[in-house]
Amino acid sequence: MGQVTEIVGRGLARFLTKPVRQSTQVATISQEKLAATLQPGDVLLVEGNARISVAIKYLTQSTWSHAAIYIGDVLPSSAPWQLPQVLIEADLQEGVRAITLAHYAQMHTRICRPVGLNDEDRKRVVDYVIARIGQHYDLKHIFDLLRYLLPTLPVPTRFRRRLLALGSSDPTRAICSTLIAQAFESVRYPILPEIQRTWSDNPMQADCYAEIYHIRHHSLYTPRDFDISPFFDIIKPTIENGFDYRSLAWSDARQELKQIPCNQPGK
Repeated sequence: MGQVTEIVGRGLARFLTKPVRQSTQVATISQEKLAATLQPGDVLLVEGNARISVAIKYLTQSTWSHAAIYIGDVLPSSAPWQLPQVLIEADLQEGVRAITLAHYAQMHTRICRPVGLNDEDRKRVVDYVIARIGQHYDLKHIFDLLRYLLPTLPVPTRFRRRLLALGSSDPTRAICSTLIAQAFESVRYPILPEIQRTWSDNPMQADCYAEIYHIRHHSLYTPRDFDISPFFDIIKPTIENGFDYRSLAWSDARQELKQIPCNQPGK
């Protein structure tokens, strides 16, 4: 039964990862600018164009449907002429894998950078995801994949995040952006924790309170959470590398169309 479930799950995965024909992608950042700006530990959000991306965008009410993490040039290249594999992601079909920046060169992306992460913890985050290369995507729960066949099914807002928490909780199988959430949890870096305010019992300090952070379960994290997190900075390479609007070369000339009479001989 488990083998049949796995086969059906892989078939659904292939269907859900096929691009949507009506989808259009606009890359606002060149691959060269991404390479010059990204730092190890940065999260790269992607506006995907697959069938499953439509469902994730709807359920999260966000542009972003996928997330990868930048690890830098730490993985050896199999051949000198090949591009370095500098991103790690959990792919629905391939599982946890390392890919090049060219993989998302034609897609809309956004860089989210953890603020204040020290070098030691940054290395631990990178080592965490590298150690999980080769793990499979969790395809044990077929009903978790079936829900994405109806991407625009009306779902109350309070239940949408729960619908994205799929999988069997098997620690050897990765799902969606949870791999990145687990990496940051390993160094206790916050993404979007639940914050509880505890007021002081001292009458002299009645207006004082403490904030206690509660870590969300990693299966509940979505790509959107890195975008809205108060602990991640949004990095725009065009601005980061110095932007001067006066240096732009605008083309204001309009080419006039030549009208040729239809009934003239030799035309």
